[in-house]
Amino acid sequence: MPRLFTGIELPSALADALSDLAMPLAGAKWVEPEDMHITLRFAGDIDNPTANDFHAALSGIDEPAFQISLSGFGAFGGQQPRALWAGVEQSPWLDALWRANERAARSAGLTSEKHSFKPHVTLARLKGTRPEAVARVLEQLGSFRTEPFQVERFVLFSSRPKVGGGPYVVEDAFDLRGAEYARQWNDI
Repeated sequence: MPRLFTGIELPSALADALSDLAMPLAGAKWVEPEDMHITLRFAGDIDNPTANDFHAALSGIDEPAFQISLSGFGAFGGQQPRALWAGVEQSPWLDALWRANERAARSAGLTSEKHSFKPHVTLARLKGTRPEAVARVLEQLGSFRTEPFQVERFVLFSSRPKVGGGPYVVEDAFDLRGAEYARQWNDI
């Protein structure tokens, strides 16, 4: 059974810059730059027929290419922090792409997500890290905002069955509408 999810890859220079922010923090496992991404839809450990249906539904997504920016840092988990993240600025195009991924998952028979969509890039996974230490790291990281970057595709990733985590493998990539035009424009 494959463990699958969809997401948006980060430009390598941006992922490297985020990786450079890693600092000593007890209980933190910092994410490698090549594994940094924005998750759109987690499918989990699913059987092959469901994976094939999910892939087929993803292939039918027709959303436009767009730009997004990262902004701010935070942590999930409150008094039991479990992850440090970089935030993603609100975008109607990103929301539309997320909704299209959600529809594809439901059409493949997956249940609806339990949590609302909170786009982010996980920087570190935390285990047994004290909230005070996380607060100090967030204070040291300070404010943050990137220049917009172009999103021309989303991908279907696989991870290690049952346990998750990187390294992630790109199983397939799905170009967004206008992506080829955007690539040609950037080459000028």
